[in-house]
Amino acid sequence: MGVTEERPSILSQEQFEELAHLGNRVDESLRLEFINGKIGEKAVPDGDHGRIIEWLTRLCIQADVGWWLYADQGLRVESYRKGNARPDGSLAPTDTFVGQGEWASTDGVLMVVEVTSGDSDTTNRDRVEKPRAYAETGIPVYLLIDRETCEVKVHSLPDGVRYESVLTVPFGKTVPLPDPVGFDLDTEPLKSWVH
Repeated sequence: MGVTEERPSILSQEQFEELAHLGNRVDESLRLEFINGKIGEKAVPDGDHGRIIEWLTRLCIQADVGWWLYADQGLRVESYRKGNARPDGSLAPTDTFVGQGEWASTDGVLMVVEVTSGDSDTTNRDRVEKPRAYAETGIPVYLLIDRETCEVKVHSLPDGVRYESVLTVPFGKTVPLPDPVGFDLDTEPLKSWVH
């Protein structure tokens, strides 16, 4: 699944949210995002994708019992255009999203996580557009688990335009997740969930 519109969108934020809501009612597997002025779809996660999110959730709550890795919580991203992204996981203190709707503020988000799905738009979406959108919003850490390259990329130090630091390690190595996350991630188990 890929970007469904190549030119800048003429939709308003409200129109996008109405379209996304309608799409979710028609097809529960359809997940729309509005990043960099373009409407895009996320591929439906497979079982390995879900297992990776489960594994990472357990590690995050072991690091701090007051945290949760919220799967598929919609976030308002990008300062210039009102964008909406649905990360595979948003690490935040418990109750961060209470009282917010489908598209929540990024206030309090410590880290966002994307796990590549192998669809045709992964390169553009997960490796280019989302890191920029998350950095613009000021999310401290962006963790990309890239099942195509068998690498983990840890983006940190957002400067309002991009992440100033990107650390890339192959699956099997331990990678430090910088503050405010602040724990080491042993990526060895990821080798079992790539096919």
